[in-house]
Amino acid sequence: MSNDNLLRLIRTIPDVPSPGIMFRDITPLLGDAEGFRQTIAALIDAAPSRTVSKVVGVEARGFILAAPVAEELGAGFVPVRKPGKLPWKVVSQDYELEYGTDRLEIHEDAVGHGDTVLIVDDVLATGGTAEAAVRLVEGLGATVAGLVFLIELDALGGRSKLSDYAVASVLHF
Repeated sequence: MSNDNLLRLIRTIPDVPSPGIMFRDITPLLGDAEGFRQTIAALIDAAPSRTVSKVVGVEARGFILAAPVAEELGAGFVPVRKPGKLPWKVVSQDYELEYGTDRLEIHEDAVGHGDTVLIVDDVLATGGTAEAAVRLVEGLGATVAGLVFLIELDALGGRSKLSDYAVASVLHF
């Protein structure tokens, strides 16, 4: 399946979650067995580093993509979640996105010194979410080996917030 076929499995929904936002819905892609398999393979192929000890997935669609990537790379999977979702001691990071502000959290013992981390998410938009994930990982002493995204919304310029890191995206809108 080519990237063009993957693109055809992503639908665009206007005004979600707020007016003026064009939401890229990957659920049809995830529901297509070959599309999902190809997506995971493409993320691994695009990943700036495949030698990592942990793969961080950002809530919520990032979880779906990061867990099979971690399994394929022989790495552990670490969820980064919205506030109040993790059951143990956490560290938090506030961030801005294209339609407001939010916060991410990670367990304080999820990564640490000696860990090399690949961050995986579904969309790179303004870069706020990814930048917050980087800050969480590095704040706990781990090294970010790179970030990989299924979709990059080029016009929003999120890559500029990550200029110190290796960043790759499978699809561009």
